[in-house]
Amino acid sequence: MAEPRRLSSLADEPAHVAAVEAGIVMRQAPLHAMVTLRGNAGDPVFLSGVREITGCDIPTDPCRAAMTTDHAVLWMGPDEWLVVAPPEAGTDLRQRLRDRLGDDRTAVVDVGDALAIISVGGPRARDLLAKGCTLDLHPRTFRPGHCANTLLAKAQVTLHQVDAAPTFSVFVSRSFAVYLWRWMLDAGLEYGVQVLQD
Repeated sequence: MAEPRRLSSLADEPAHVAAVEAGIVMRQAPLHAMVTLRGNAGDPVFLSGVREITGCDIPTDPCRAAMTTDHAVLWMGPDEWLVVAPPEAGTDLRQRLRDRLGDDRTAVVDVGDALAIISVGGPRARDLLAKGCTLDLHPRTFRPGHCANTLLAKAQVTLHQVDAAPTFSVFVSRSFAVYLWRWMLDAGLEYGVQVLQD
């Protein structure tokens, strides 16, 4: 039996006319493999197991993320992380973490079908996000490698600054993805918005 095809929650959104002088660059990120991971950050076996699977040293400081070229591990709470891997990792990511870490003192839950990722970048990206978010996004406070759970335009999101450009990954429930996408397009009109297609 063929495996069901995963469709993006933003697949039906029409392409937006690119602005000549775009201050905002948006794109829908590919459907990544994602799991919520819970465990003891003080357990060396847990830490080495996550490092072995992801290549990342798990962040133990609040609101921090660790990244390699393929994986990201975002701090979500004192004993909780969001692990993001390439789309081809699929459910294998969950199984590999379970096999390596065991089920006794860890929990691994697949959330890849529950979340959408919107990439927002460009010179006015901070201004756009600040319109709907109460976080202090100034570069001296929120820098590459920082992440936080917050509200954006009243939608619960996880915001992760990926680089200094700046580029942000916005993780949002699929049920709110279209709403948030359209809000960003509207809120970014004054800056000029370019939508990139994969």
